[in-house]
Amino acid sequence: MQYFSLQDKQHRVSFEQAVVQGLAPDKGLYFPDHIPALEKDLVDFLENYDDFDIAYRAIQPFVGDEIPAAVLQQIIQDTLSFPFPLHPVEKDVYALELFHGPTLAFKDVGARFMAGCLGYFRRNDVRPVTVLVATSGDTGGAVAHGFHHVPGVKVVILYPAGKVSTLQEKQLTTLNGNITALEIAGTFDDCQRMVKTAFLDAELQQQCLLTSANSINVARWLPQMFYYLLAAKQLKMAGANPDLVFSVPSGNFGNICAGMMAAAMGLPVKHFIASTNVNDTVPRFMQSGRYEPHPAQPTLSNAMDVADPSNFVRILQLVSNSLPGLQQKMSSSSFTDQQTLAVMEQVWQAHDYMLDPHGAVGYLGLKQYMQQHSSVTGVFLETAHPVKFADTAPESLREAIHVPERVQALYALPKNAVPLPNDYASLKAWMMQHN
Repeated sequence: MQYFSLQDKQHRVSFEQAVVQGLAPDKGLYFPDHIPALEKDLVDFLENYDDFDIAYRAIQPFVGDEIPAAVLQQIIQDTLSFPFPLHPVEKDVYALELFHGPTLAFKDVGARFMAGCLGYFRRNDVRPVTVLVATSGDTGGAVAHGFHHVPGVKVVILYPAGKVSTLQEKQLTTLNGNITALEIAGTFDDCQRMVKTAFLDAELQQQCLLTSANSINVARWLPQMFYYLLAAKQLKMAGANPDLVFSVPSGNFGNICAGMMAAAMGLPVKHFIASTNVNDTVPRFMQSGRYEPHPAQPTLSNAMDVADPSNFVRILQLVSNSLPGLQQKMSSSSFTDQQTLAVMEQVWQAHDYMLDPHGAVGYLGLKQYMQQHSSVTGVFLETAHPVKFADTAPESLREAIHVPERVQALYALPKNAVPLPNDYASLKAWMMQHN
């Protein structure tokens, strides 16, 4: 499998090059040169395969022979070392819980998979690689944990000051070792812009070998297909209606793009819903056909506070840049913090199920869709444990939020972060000094 830049389709690289580079030299995201088909037997009889085999068969065509089968299977074993249960919330509505990993967020899967791939690719290289990543909340903790103590890898995480939750910040700033957190006086979009600029800086690249662990990296993006395959397997085993709809809380749009890739490979999915908070660039685009990002606004669902989602260009590539083609496969709606808080209380009272703010947005998008399409099985993604947002949850719910023991221990650890202003020159100077 080769990967081309979405800015220049003549620029092609191997899977290893795409993983190590992260971003193409022309600032384009990498995309596979063809979409492989899932084996028909796998699609028809998902329930007969174990989770590791499903994941291996889905991802192996994208890796090819660049990682030996035994090594890739071990990476998958390490990646899927925790469950992804479907929780029935109400009739025909399920929560896909993706928060049972080490940092209580869905991004543990992509981070662990990428760490395994990069660790293999760098196994004989004496020059260290720096993983440079921007986070709106959950990515940073997952990347920090996934790459902690990986030999030959340093991790630098940019996060927006005051715009991540207390627990998210603790997960970013307490591991130390080969992990450094940079607290940027700006928004996630500012952090992402600084990271992308670093990848285009020839002088910095001469001194630092850089890669990114944001969902712009193919090794972070593609393994998210696993969620959708494993959810479909569970639903088949439960005898659910096969008309399957996924509502995905969407910020940088990597998660939903991976689901749409799984569908393009042959997983039967009737429709996808990109549910956003008030950072509604994509919902507006779906209505008008004009892509017009506004400045990012801070919300309770802070991991989705993204005004210019990087992975949306990949979604457009999946539908050959056709808006009508996209509208057939995906719809998108935005919701306010007030709606988010109200539905968190409502679902707890009516169904005894605790939503986090991101899952709440996903639930709202799904319920809105199901008002017009009632004869479907709806799945919304619960992308983070509610405890990660306990400090902003409705007062009436806070006492009911379960606090895992490992979280209690984190709160006692001291924060270790480097404050930086919101400009690329400061980032470059810091990286040149600390390489």
